[in-house]
Amino acid sequence: MTRIVETFPRAVRCLDPVFIPLSDGVRLAATIWLPEDAAEKPVPVVLEMIPYRRRSGTVWRDLLMHPYVAGHGFACCRVDLRGSGDSEGLLDDEYTEQEFDDAEEVIAWLAAQPWSTGAVGMTGISWGGFNALQVAARQPPALKAIIALCCSDDRYADDVHYYGGALLTEDAMWSSFMLALGALPPDPQIVGPRWREMWEERLAATTCWSETWLRHQRRDAYWRRGSVCEDFSKIQVPVYAISGWDDTYTNAVPRLLAGLSGPRKGLIGPWTHLYPFLGNPGPAIGYIQEAIRWWRHWLEGEDTGLLDEPMLAAWITEPHAPRPFYPDHPGRWVGEPMWPPHDRAPTVLHLNASGLGAAAEPGRTLVLRSPVTAGRDCGRYGGYGGTVPDMPGDQRREDGIGLAFNTAPLEADLDLLGAPVVEIEGVSDEPLATLTIRLCDVAEDGTSTLATWGALNLSFRDGFAEPKPLVPGERFRARIVLNDLGRRIPAGHRLRLVLADQHWPILWPAPRMATLRFDSGAGRLLLPVRPQRADETAPTFPPPETSAGVPYVETEPERHTRAIKIEAGSGREIMTLASDHGRQILTDRAVTTASRVVDRMEIVEGDPLSACLDTSWVYAFQSGEADVETRSHVTLTADAERFRLRWRLEAREKDKLTFEREGEAWIARDHL
Repeated sequence: MTRIVETFPRAVRCLDPVFIPLSDGVRLAATIWLPEDAAEKPVPVVLEMIPYRRRSGTVWRDLLMHPYVAGHGFACCRVDLRGSGDSEGLLDDEYTEQEFDDAEEVIAWLAAQPWSTGAVGMTGISWGGFNALQVAARQPPALKAIIALCCSDDRYADDVHYYGGALLTEDAMWSSFMLALGALPPDPQIVGPRWREMWEERLAATTCWSETWLRHQRRDAYWRRGSVCEDFSKIQVPVYAISGWDDTYTNAVPRLLAGLSGPRKGLIGPWTHLYPFLGNPGPAIGYIQEAIRWWRHWLEGEDTGLLDEPMLAAWITEPHAPRPFYPDHPGRWVGEPMWPPHDRAPTVLHLNASGLGAAAEPGRTLVLRSPVTAGRDCGRYGGYGGTVPDMPGDQRREDGIGLAFNTAPLEADLDLLGAPVVEIEGVSDEPLATLTIRLCDVAEDGTSTLATWGALNLSFRDGFAEPKPLVPGERFRARIVLNDLGRRIPAGHRLRLVLADQHWPILWPAPRMATLRFDSGAGRLLLPVRPQRADETAPTFPPPETSAGVPYVETEPERHTRAIKIEAGSGREIMTLASDHGRQILTDRAVTTASRVVDRMEIVEGDPLSACLDTSWVYAFQSGEADVETRSHVTLTADAERFRLRWRLEAREKDKLTFEREGEAWIARDHL
């Protein structure tokens, strides 16, 4: 149960709007919470810079968090990125050099304020976590520490665009979201009569960002920019990296701990793409209190005991049946003093025709040719949990249409913490193929729960910068790193490793269906087994506390559905994900917001070229003179040689169409 705190050690005031001037004349809109006596007793500053509209978008979580931190002796500054929310200028892509330049200027401005001690921390979740890492790599003098949540050190490896060298359908879905959100106007209550001029400027510059992302299908300079893994040594400030096992950015936490050399901590809980004080699936923790400890240590020089604690605190999920969404995950916390641990080697199991075994058993050939609908029950790549039914279901159907390798029932409990790896060799009859690998926990009643998975476009088996197609009939070797996991497999259960060469609707299918052949015993599974320790002390966290949230009235409730339609005659399969986020009136600022999204994925059995993604967003915003709605529509299809991207944007005032733009691009497939 979350406790709402209304009284803090220092009384808090809110400054909104604050316009931060930049050297090129653009002004960025900000909200600042700080102690009322900060002019007499200056405080460190915590900065968050994202494009999600601070007064009508992220206000739901901002007011739960930033006033609380401010009440404990900090200033919290929430900035709308250039071209978003109430800020001037234009926003034309993720993580641009202009964004980093702006952040450096904002940090310097905050450090120079009379209520500031000159010490600045940077934080954020998702986009805000990315740019906290990216700006830290630039080493602005006033930046002393960061907390980066649910983000990545590698823009190509596991953001929403590509995974294992294969195209994620999430790429087009994300571009549809940004197309509609980015086309909203600034708030007339904040910017005054200029709101329409600023809005028209945004609309005139609007494009679908997927066109840019699709033109970079390998790990080129576009993706290396902003990927801090290119040179971890550039980050010299302390880093706290946080994510959850049900999020899509978990892998970055252990990579950051292994790659950085300065002070660092990692935290991986059971959550989806949320701050841990919102903790969904639960249990939630007192993340805000934990963040204050971090800021006190690095921004104020107070020894809060952080360096005496484990480098990594991780949740070990206990077994439970798969569901479309979870209120919580049972489990326990464990601590690792160092990551990666230096005192253990992986447990090796061989992929034999008889199952997973301690020794290789050669002599048989195993054949894999998955239907194009393989992957249907694996959930959504960018799942958001809560009451949204996008988690993986029972994997028995997927297991049955893949190439499965089982262990015998376990004689003792097995804890897994880290990234499983599969080393394999085989032969393909096609030059392009993607190999997907799932690791499942199989209960005694046969229920199969997805523990983790990984995939590799085999053209990228030697690296993601220079693809090399397979030679049909010629043996290939590949090493596939699965997503990190923390999970207990109990005695009596079995581990099941399943190979597939399709993963729709998460990954875009190759142009032709491949048949892969593997020799029994020629593949290995390397398991990150964590030794059982009866005497270890588990990390502990306080229960969640927040400040009071934004007052609002809900006039329409939220609703979420996932539907699958299968046409038995044609073999056509249609998955529709629909989320209506309802309509809310924010009573403290006289703003009304509403949004909804529909994602539709379609494919015909036996025909990978029939794959079609259709995604659309609607955003509504009412404030002052503005009564507007933006609608985006993005469609992605492909033939054997090219992707076809079509998009449309509409803007309406009082339900009257006032702006429309559409575009189309044919983009060559680059080994995809």
